[in-house]
Amino acid sequence: MLGNGVVGILSESVNKWERRAPLTPSHCARLLHSGRDKTGVARIIVQPSTKRIHHDAMYEDVGCEISEDLSQCGLILGIKQPKLEMILPDRAYAFFSHTHKAQKENMPLLDKSWSILAERVSLYDYELIVGDHGKRLLAFGKYAGRAGFIDFLHGLGQRYLSLGYSTPFLSLGASYMYTSLAAAKAAVISVGEEIATLGLPSGICPLVFVFTGSGNVSSGAQEIFKLLPHAFVDPSRLPELSGTAKDAAQPTRSSKRVFHVYGCVVTSKDMVQHKDSTRAFDKADYYAHPEHYNPVFHERIVPYASVIVNCMYWEKRFPRLLSTEQFQDLMRKGCKLIGISDITCDIRGSIEFVNQATSIDSPFFRYDPVNDSYHHDMDGAGVICQAVDILPTEFAKEASQHFGDILSQFVGNLASTRDITKIPAHLTRACITHGGVLTSLYEYITRMRKSGSEEILKSPSKHQSNKKYNISVSLSGHLFDQFLINEALDIIEAAGGSFHLVKCDVGQCSNSMSFSELEVGADDRAVLDQIIDSLTSLANPNENYDLKQEKNKISLRIGKVQESPMKENGTKRKVGVLIIGAGRVCQPAAEMLASISEMSSQKWCKACLEDDFEEKNDVQVTVASLYLKDAEEITEGIPNTRAVQLDVTDTGSLHKYISEAELVISLLPAFCHITVANACIELKRHLVTASYVDDSMSKLDEKAKSAGITILGEMGLDPGIDHMMAMKMINQAHVRKGKVRSFTSYCGGLPSPAAANNPLAYKFSWSPAGAIRAGRNPATYKSRGEIVQVDAVKQRIPNLPAFALECLPNRNSLVYGELYGIGHEASTVFRGTLRYEGFGEIMGTLSRIGLFESDPHPLLKDEKRPTFRKFLSELLKIGSEDLDGPLIGEKVITERIIKLGYCKDQGTALRAAKTITFLGLHDQKEIPASCRSAFDVSCLLMEDRLAYSSTEQDMVLLHHEVEVEFPDGLREKHSGTLLEFGQTKNGKMITAMAFTVGIPAAIGALLILGNKVKTRGVLRPIEPEVYVPAMDIIQAYGIKVMEKIE
Repeated sequence: MLGNGVVGILSESVNKWERRAPLTPSHCARLLHSGRDKTGVARIIVQPSTKRIHHDAMYEDVGCEISEDLSQCGLILGIKQPKLEMILPDRAYAFFSHTHKAQKENMPLLDKSWSILAERVSLYDYELIVGDHGKRLLAFGKYAGRAGFIDFLHGLGQRYLSLGYSTPFLSLGASYMYTSLAAAKAAVISVGEEIATLGLPSGICPLVFVFTGSGNVSSGAQEIFKLLPHAFVDPSRLPELSGTAKDAAQPTRSSKRVFHVYGCVVTSKDMVQHKDSTRAFDKADYYAHPEHYNPVFHERIVPYASVIVNCMYWEKRFPRLLSTEQFQDLMRKGCKLIGISDITCDIRGSIEFVNQATSIDSPFFRYDPVNDSYHHDMDGAGVICQAVDILPTEFAKEASQHFGDILSQFVGNLASTRDITKIPAHLTRACITHGGVLTSLYEYITRMRKSGSEEILKSPSKHQSNKKYNISVSLSGHLFDQFLINEALDIIEAAGGSFHLVKCDVGQCSNSMSFSELEVGADDRAVLDQIIDSLTSLANPNENYDLKQEKNKISLRIGKVQESPMKENGTKRKVGVLIIGAGRVCQPAAEMLASISEMSSQKWCKACLEDDFEEKNDVQVTVASLYLKDAEEITEGIPNTRAVQLDVTDTGSLHKYISEAELVISLLPAFCHITVANACIELKRHLVTASYVDDSMSKLDEKAKSAGITILGEMGLDPGIDHMMAMKMINQAHVRKGKVRSFTSYCGGLPSPAAANNPLAYKFSWSPAGAIRAGRNPATYKSRGEIVQVDAVKQRIPNLPAFALECLPNRNSLVYGELYGIGHEASTVFRGTLRYEGFGEIMGTLSRIGLFESDPHPLLKDEKRPTFRKFLSELLKIGSEDLDGPLIGEKVITERIIKLGYCKDQGTALRAAKTITFLGLHDQKEIPASCRSAFDVSCLLMEDRLAYSSTEQDMVLLHHEVEVEFPDGLREKHSGTLLEFGQTKNGKMITAMAFTVGIPAAIGALLILGNKVKTRGVLRPIEPEVYVPAMDIIQAYGIKVMEKIE
């Protein structure tokens, strides 16, 4: 069965709350629908489960089989280990086995007669799938911190209510009660907004949350905390903060409200002090000799804390954070501590009185220090305590999606191979057992248990770290037979650092020492300091280490911290983005990128981007334009921006500014993109454009891949948001096994109804040449199975009754059937451009008159310039004797249009005549020498007469309709509508068109910079890794899409 391409998904049975899945239905759909030749997966069989976050029917809808029997599967996936008696022989299994550290409690998985080894199972452990950067690829790190902190806030509201205080926290639910992490964050944000608006009772303030540790758990908890209006205080300022609060809480001011909360992050130097008062704290000395230090956390921190959020690693040889006796003494003195959130679930550990684990459905107990008693309620004296050990599953949907996004990249390799040497190295390294034996990399498990003598590792090649801070760490001792090497690596990874094994010499017998040299890196100095602290605690440091140390000790040597010169000083990394082109679209893009780290931006960032991108990075935007003044107008008043002059035909200058950035956004005319793209490939910089990906750009795909860059095109409105809306709707239909029978799409940039105040009911916010040409192009589309080829025509739009609109079919709609993957199933595929009703007839009449002819006109060749009236008279064949008479009016023009056969309908002819006079074609002014054709004349007048005033709003309307047929015969019509109006900001009108083009371009840049888009080459936003997060951010940023199903 091994390598047969059939994948099984286990039903989880370890814990009732375990609702995560290794692959979601969308992952399964991608694996199955892409074909075995591409993915290596032929079938997926899912064990039925009524508690899994994704229902069985959802898996079945995408082509999975539902069955308890996984005997046909060559690869079986789970989260936790299956029951031993259910393990099938000669299969590959992947789950968190917790065996690679030789944990005693998990050894039955290897020991029993029906064990992994006995059944000749190939066991892949997710914890061991490590990328080239040395970090685990599959982990749930921050989810525990996020869920744990939200759960505590939920309980905090109940606790305060029992004490007589109503707080905004009371409205917050537990993490698992929300449909998504984004929804949970939105709820916390709402709580924060209520605090900022209505405040907290002064009787519970200052409300101080103390966070211990700075690893992934603490980072996740702080991520949620930062959604509240907050301020961080240094531990040394806690007494001062408390004193100020006491002064403010006098009886005469008891009604005072406080509008934010406080956070305080503590480290080891805040927890202990040297017994010799003349000696300062030294962390290396502390970790080497903790017996030389006295605990002070209970004196310096706890008296001023409202909540302790415990996220730190602790060992018994160190002083406790808070002993039972210390706490009892503090409470007798009136300590205000209200709760402990022990996210580490360290039972009887650093906080002694946390003596029991709690569950998701009963997450709190109350400890009464006066009576030294425990209670399972929120009423009465004491503190509430939380210690849940399976927190990540509360965000089962996001955790599963995050997990499956990565796992799905490996499943094909694992499912289709029998020979583990033929799969990628990072998967081979994750295989603990194969063919009934431990693989060579994990023979140390046997050595640790049986004092074996096989060599474990080979020395890897040299490696250049890409981290900001790096340090050389040398470890010696019984690293492998006592598994200390893995503990060291776990410490590095858990803190968010990376490592590279520079050198490794493994002892050949149980009495021999092993030596490993690691290069340890982190982008944050505090993270690196934490790693050093933890590694020092693992070791018993001795500068001149003795090779006869006890087996459970290691010797540690730490080099000097090296800071990469490629990164700026400070806690945030400076990320450069170059925007080329300073037109209207530029300002919204520049503002969004430059303000990424501001509080106003962080709320939507935190709900959609994750990974603290906005906290770890400052985006520095350079706006480049041929005319410096244009760039300066864009950057005025926007922080973190600068303006430069750039001519893209000047290769030297172009390369200079591109090389200073990590990503380029080109907002130039489409024909200029290829020049910028070639420079980006040469300099290995990512590129985003809002223009169509033409043939010349598509041909750069392989070059872009070789350069390791992403060129993301069509990231605007149309093209851009139209693609993303379409793919979201189509994929939702396909997941439900529906077939798209009809796809129609309409999009238009229009004046708002109030600004549609001319006969054409249209205005231009840029040169009209492109719009005029587009309206004259022939069009091809599919309607009810027939291919329709037409010249530029208009169609009435009946489905948007609020506006009198018509549609001009776009050039070739058929290519979108193929692009969207519906060409074989949809009988109707149509895309068109929206205009107010009558536009097409008027423009058609003007075209027949000859006003859009681009060939040089004989009348415009002479140096003596004709008047507009003379030129119009020439086109309408009006005699020269009439030129010196009264002004040619609408009546005369209408009659000539009818007589010459340019239009048969009197009403249309009159509207065309009104347009001609509105444009000024009947004026006695000379035509400028720059105009050589009728097209030039029309563009000149339209640009002048059909421009927006400074206070007029434009409007963008995008509407999709998708008709879906399901296997049971049910038909549904899905529609999505985006309607956006221009807005005045700081006295300046930001057009809806500029906003809806510029924001997607900026989002594309953020997704690439945040490593959400990992694919390299030339892309459109039709891939899930682009459109799923992009649409989330677009809507969170305020561009709303209204969806309806009929």
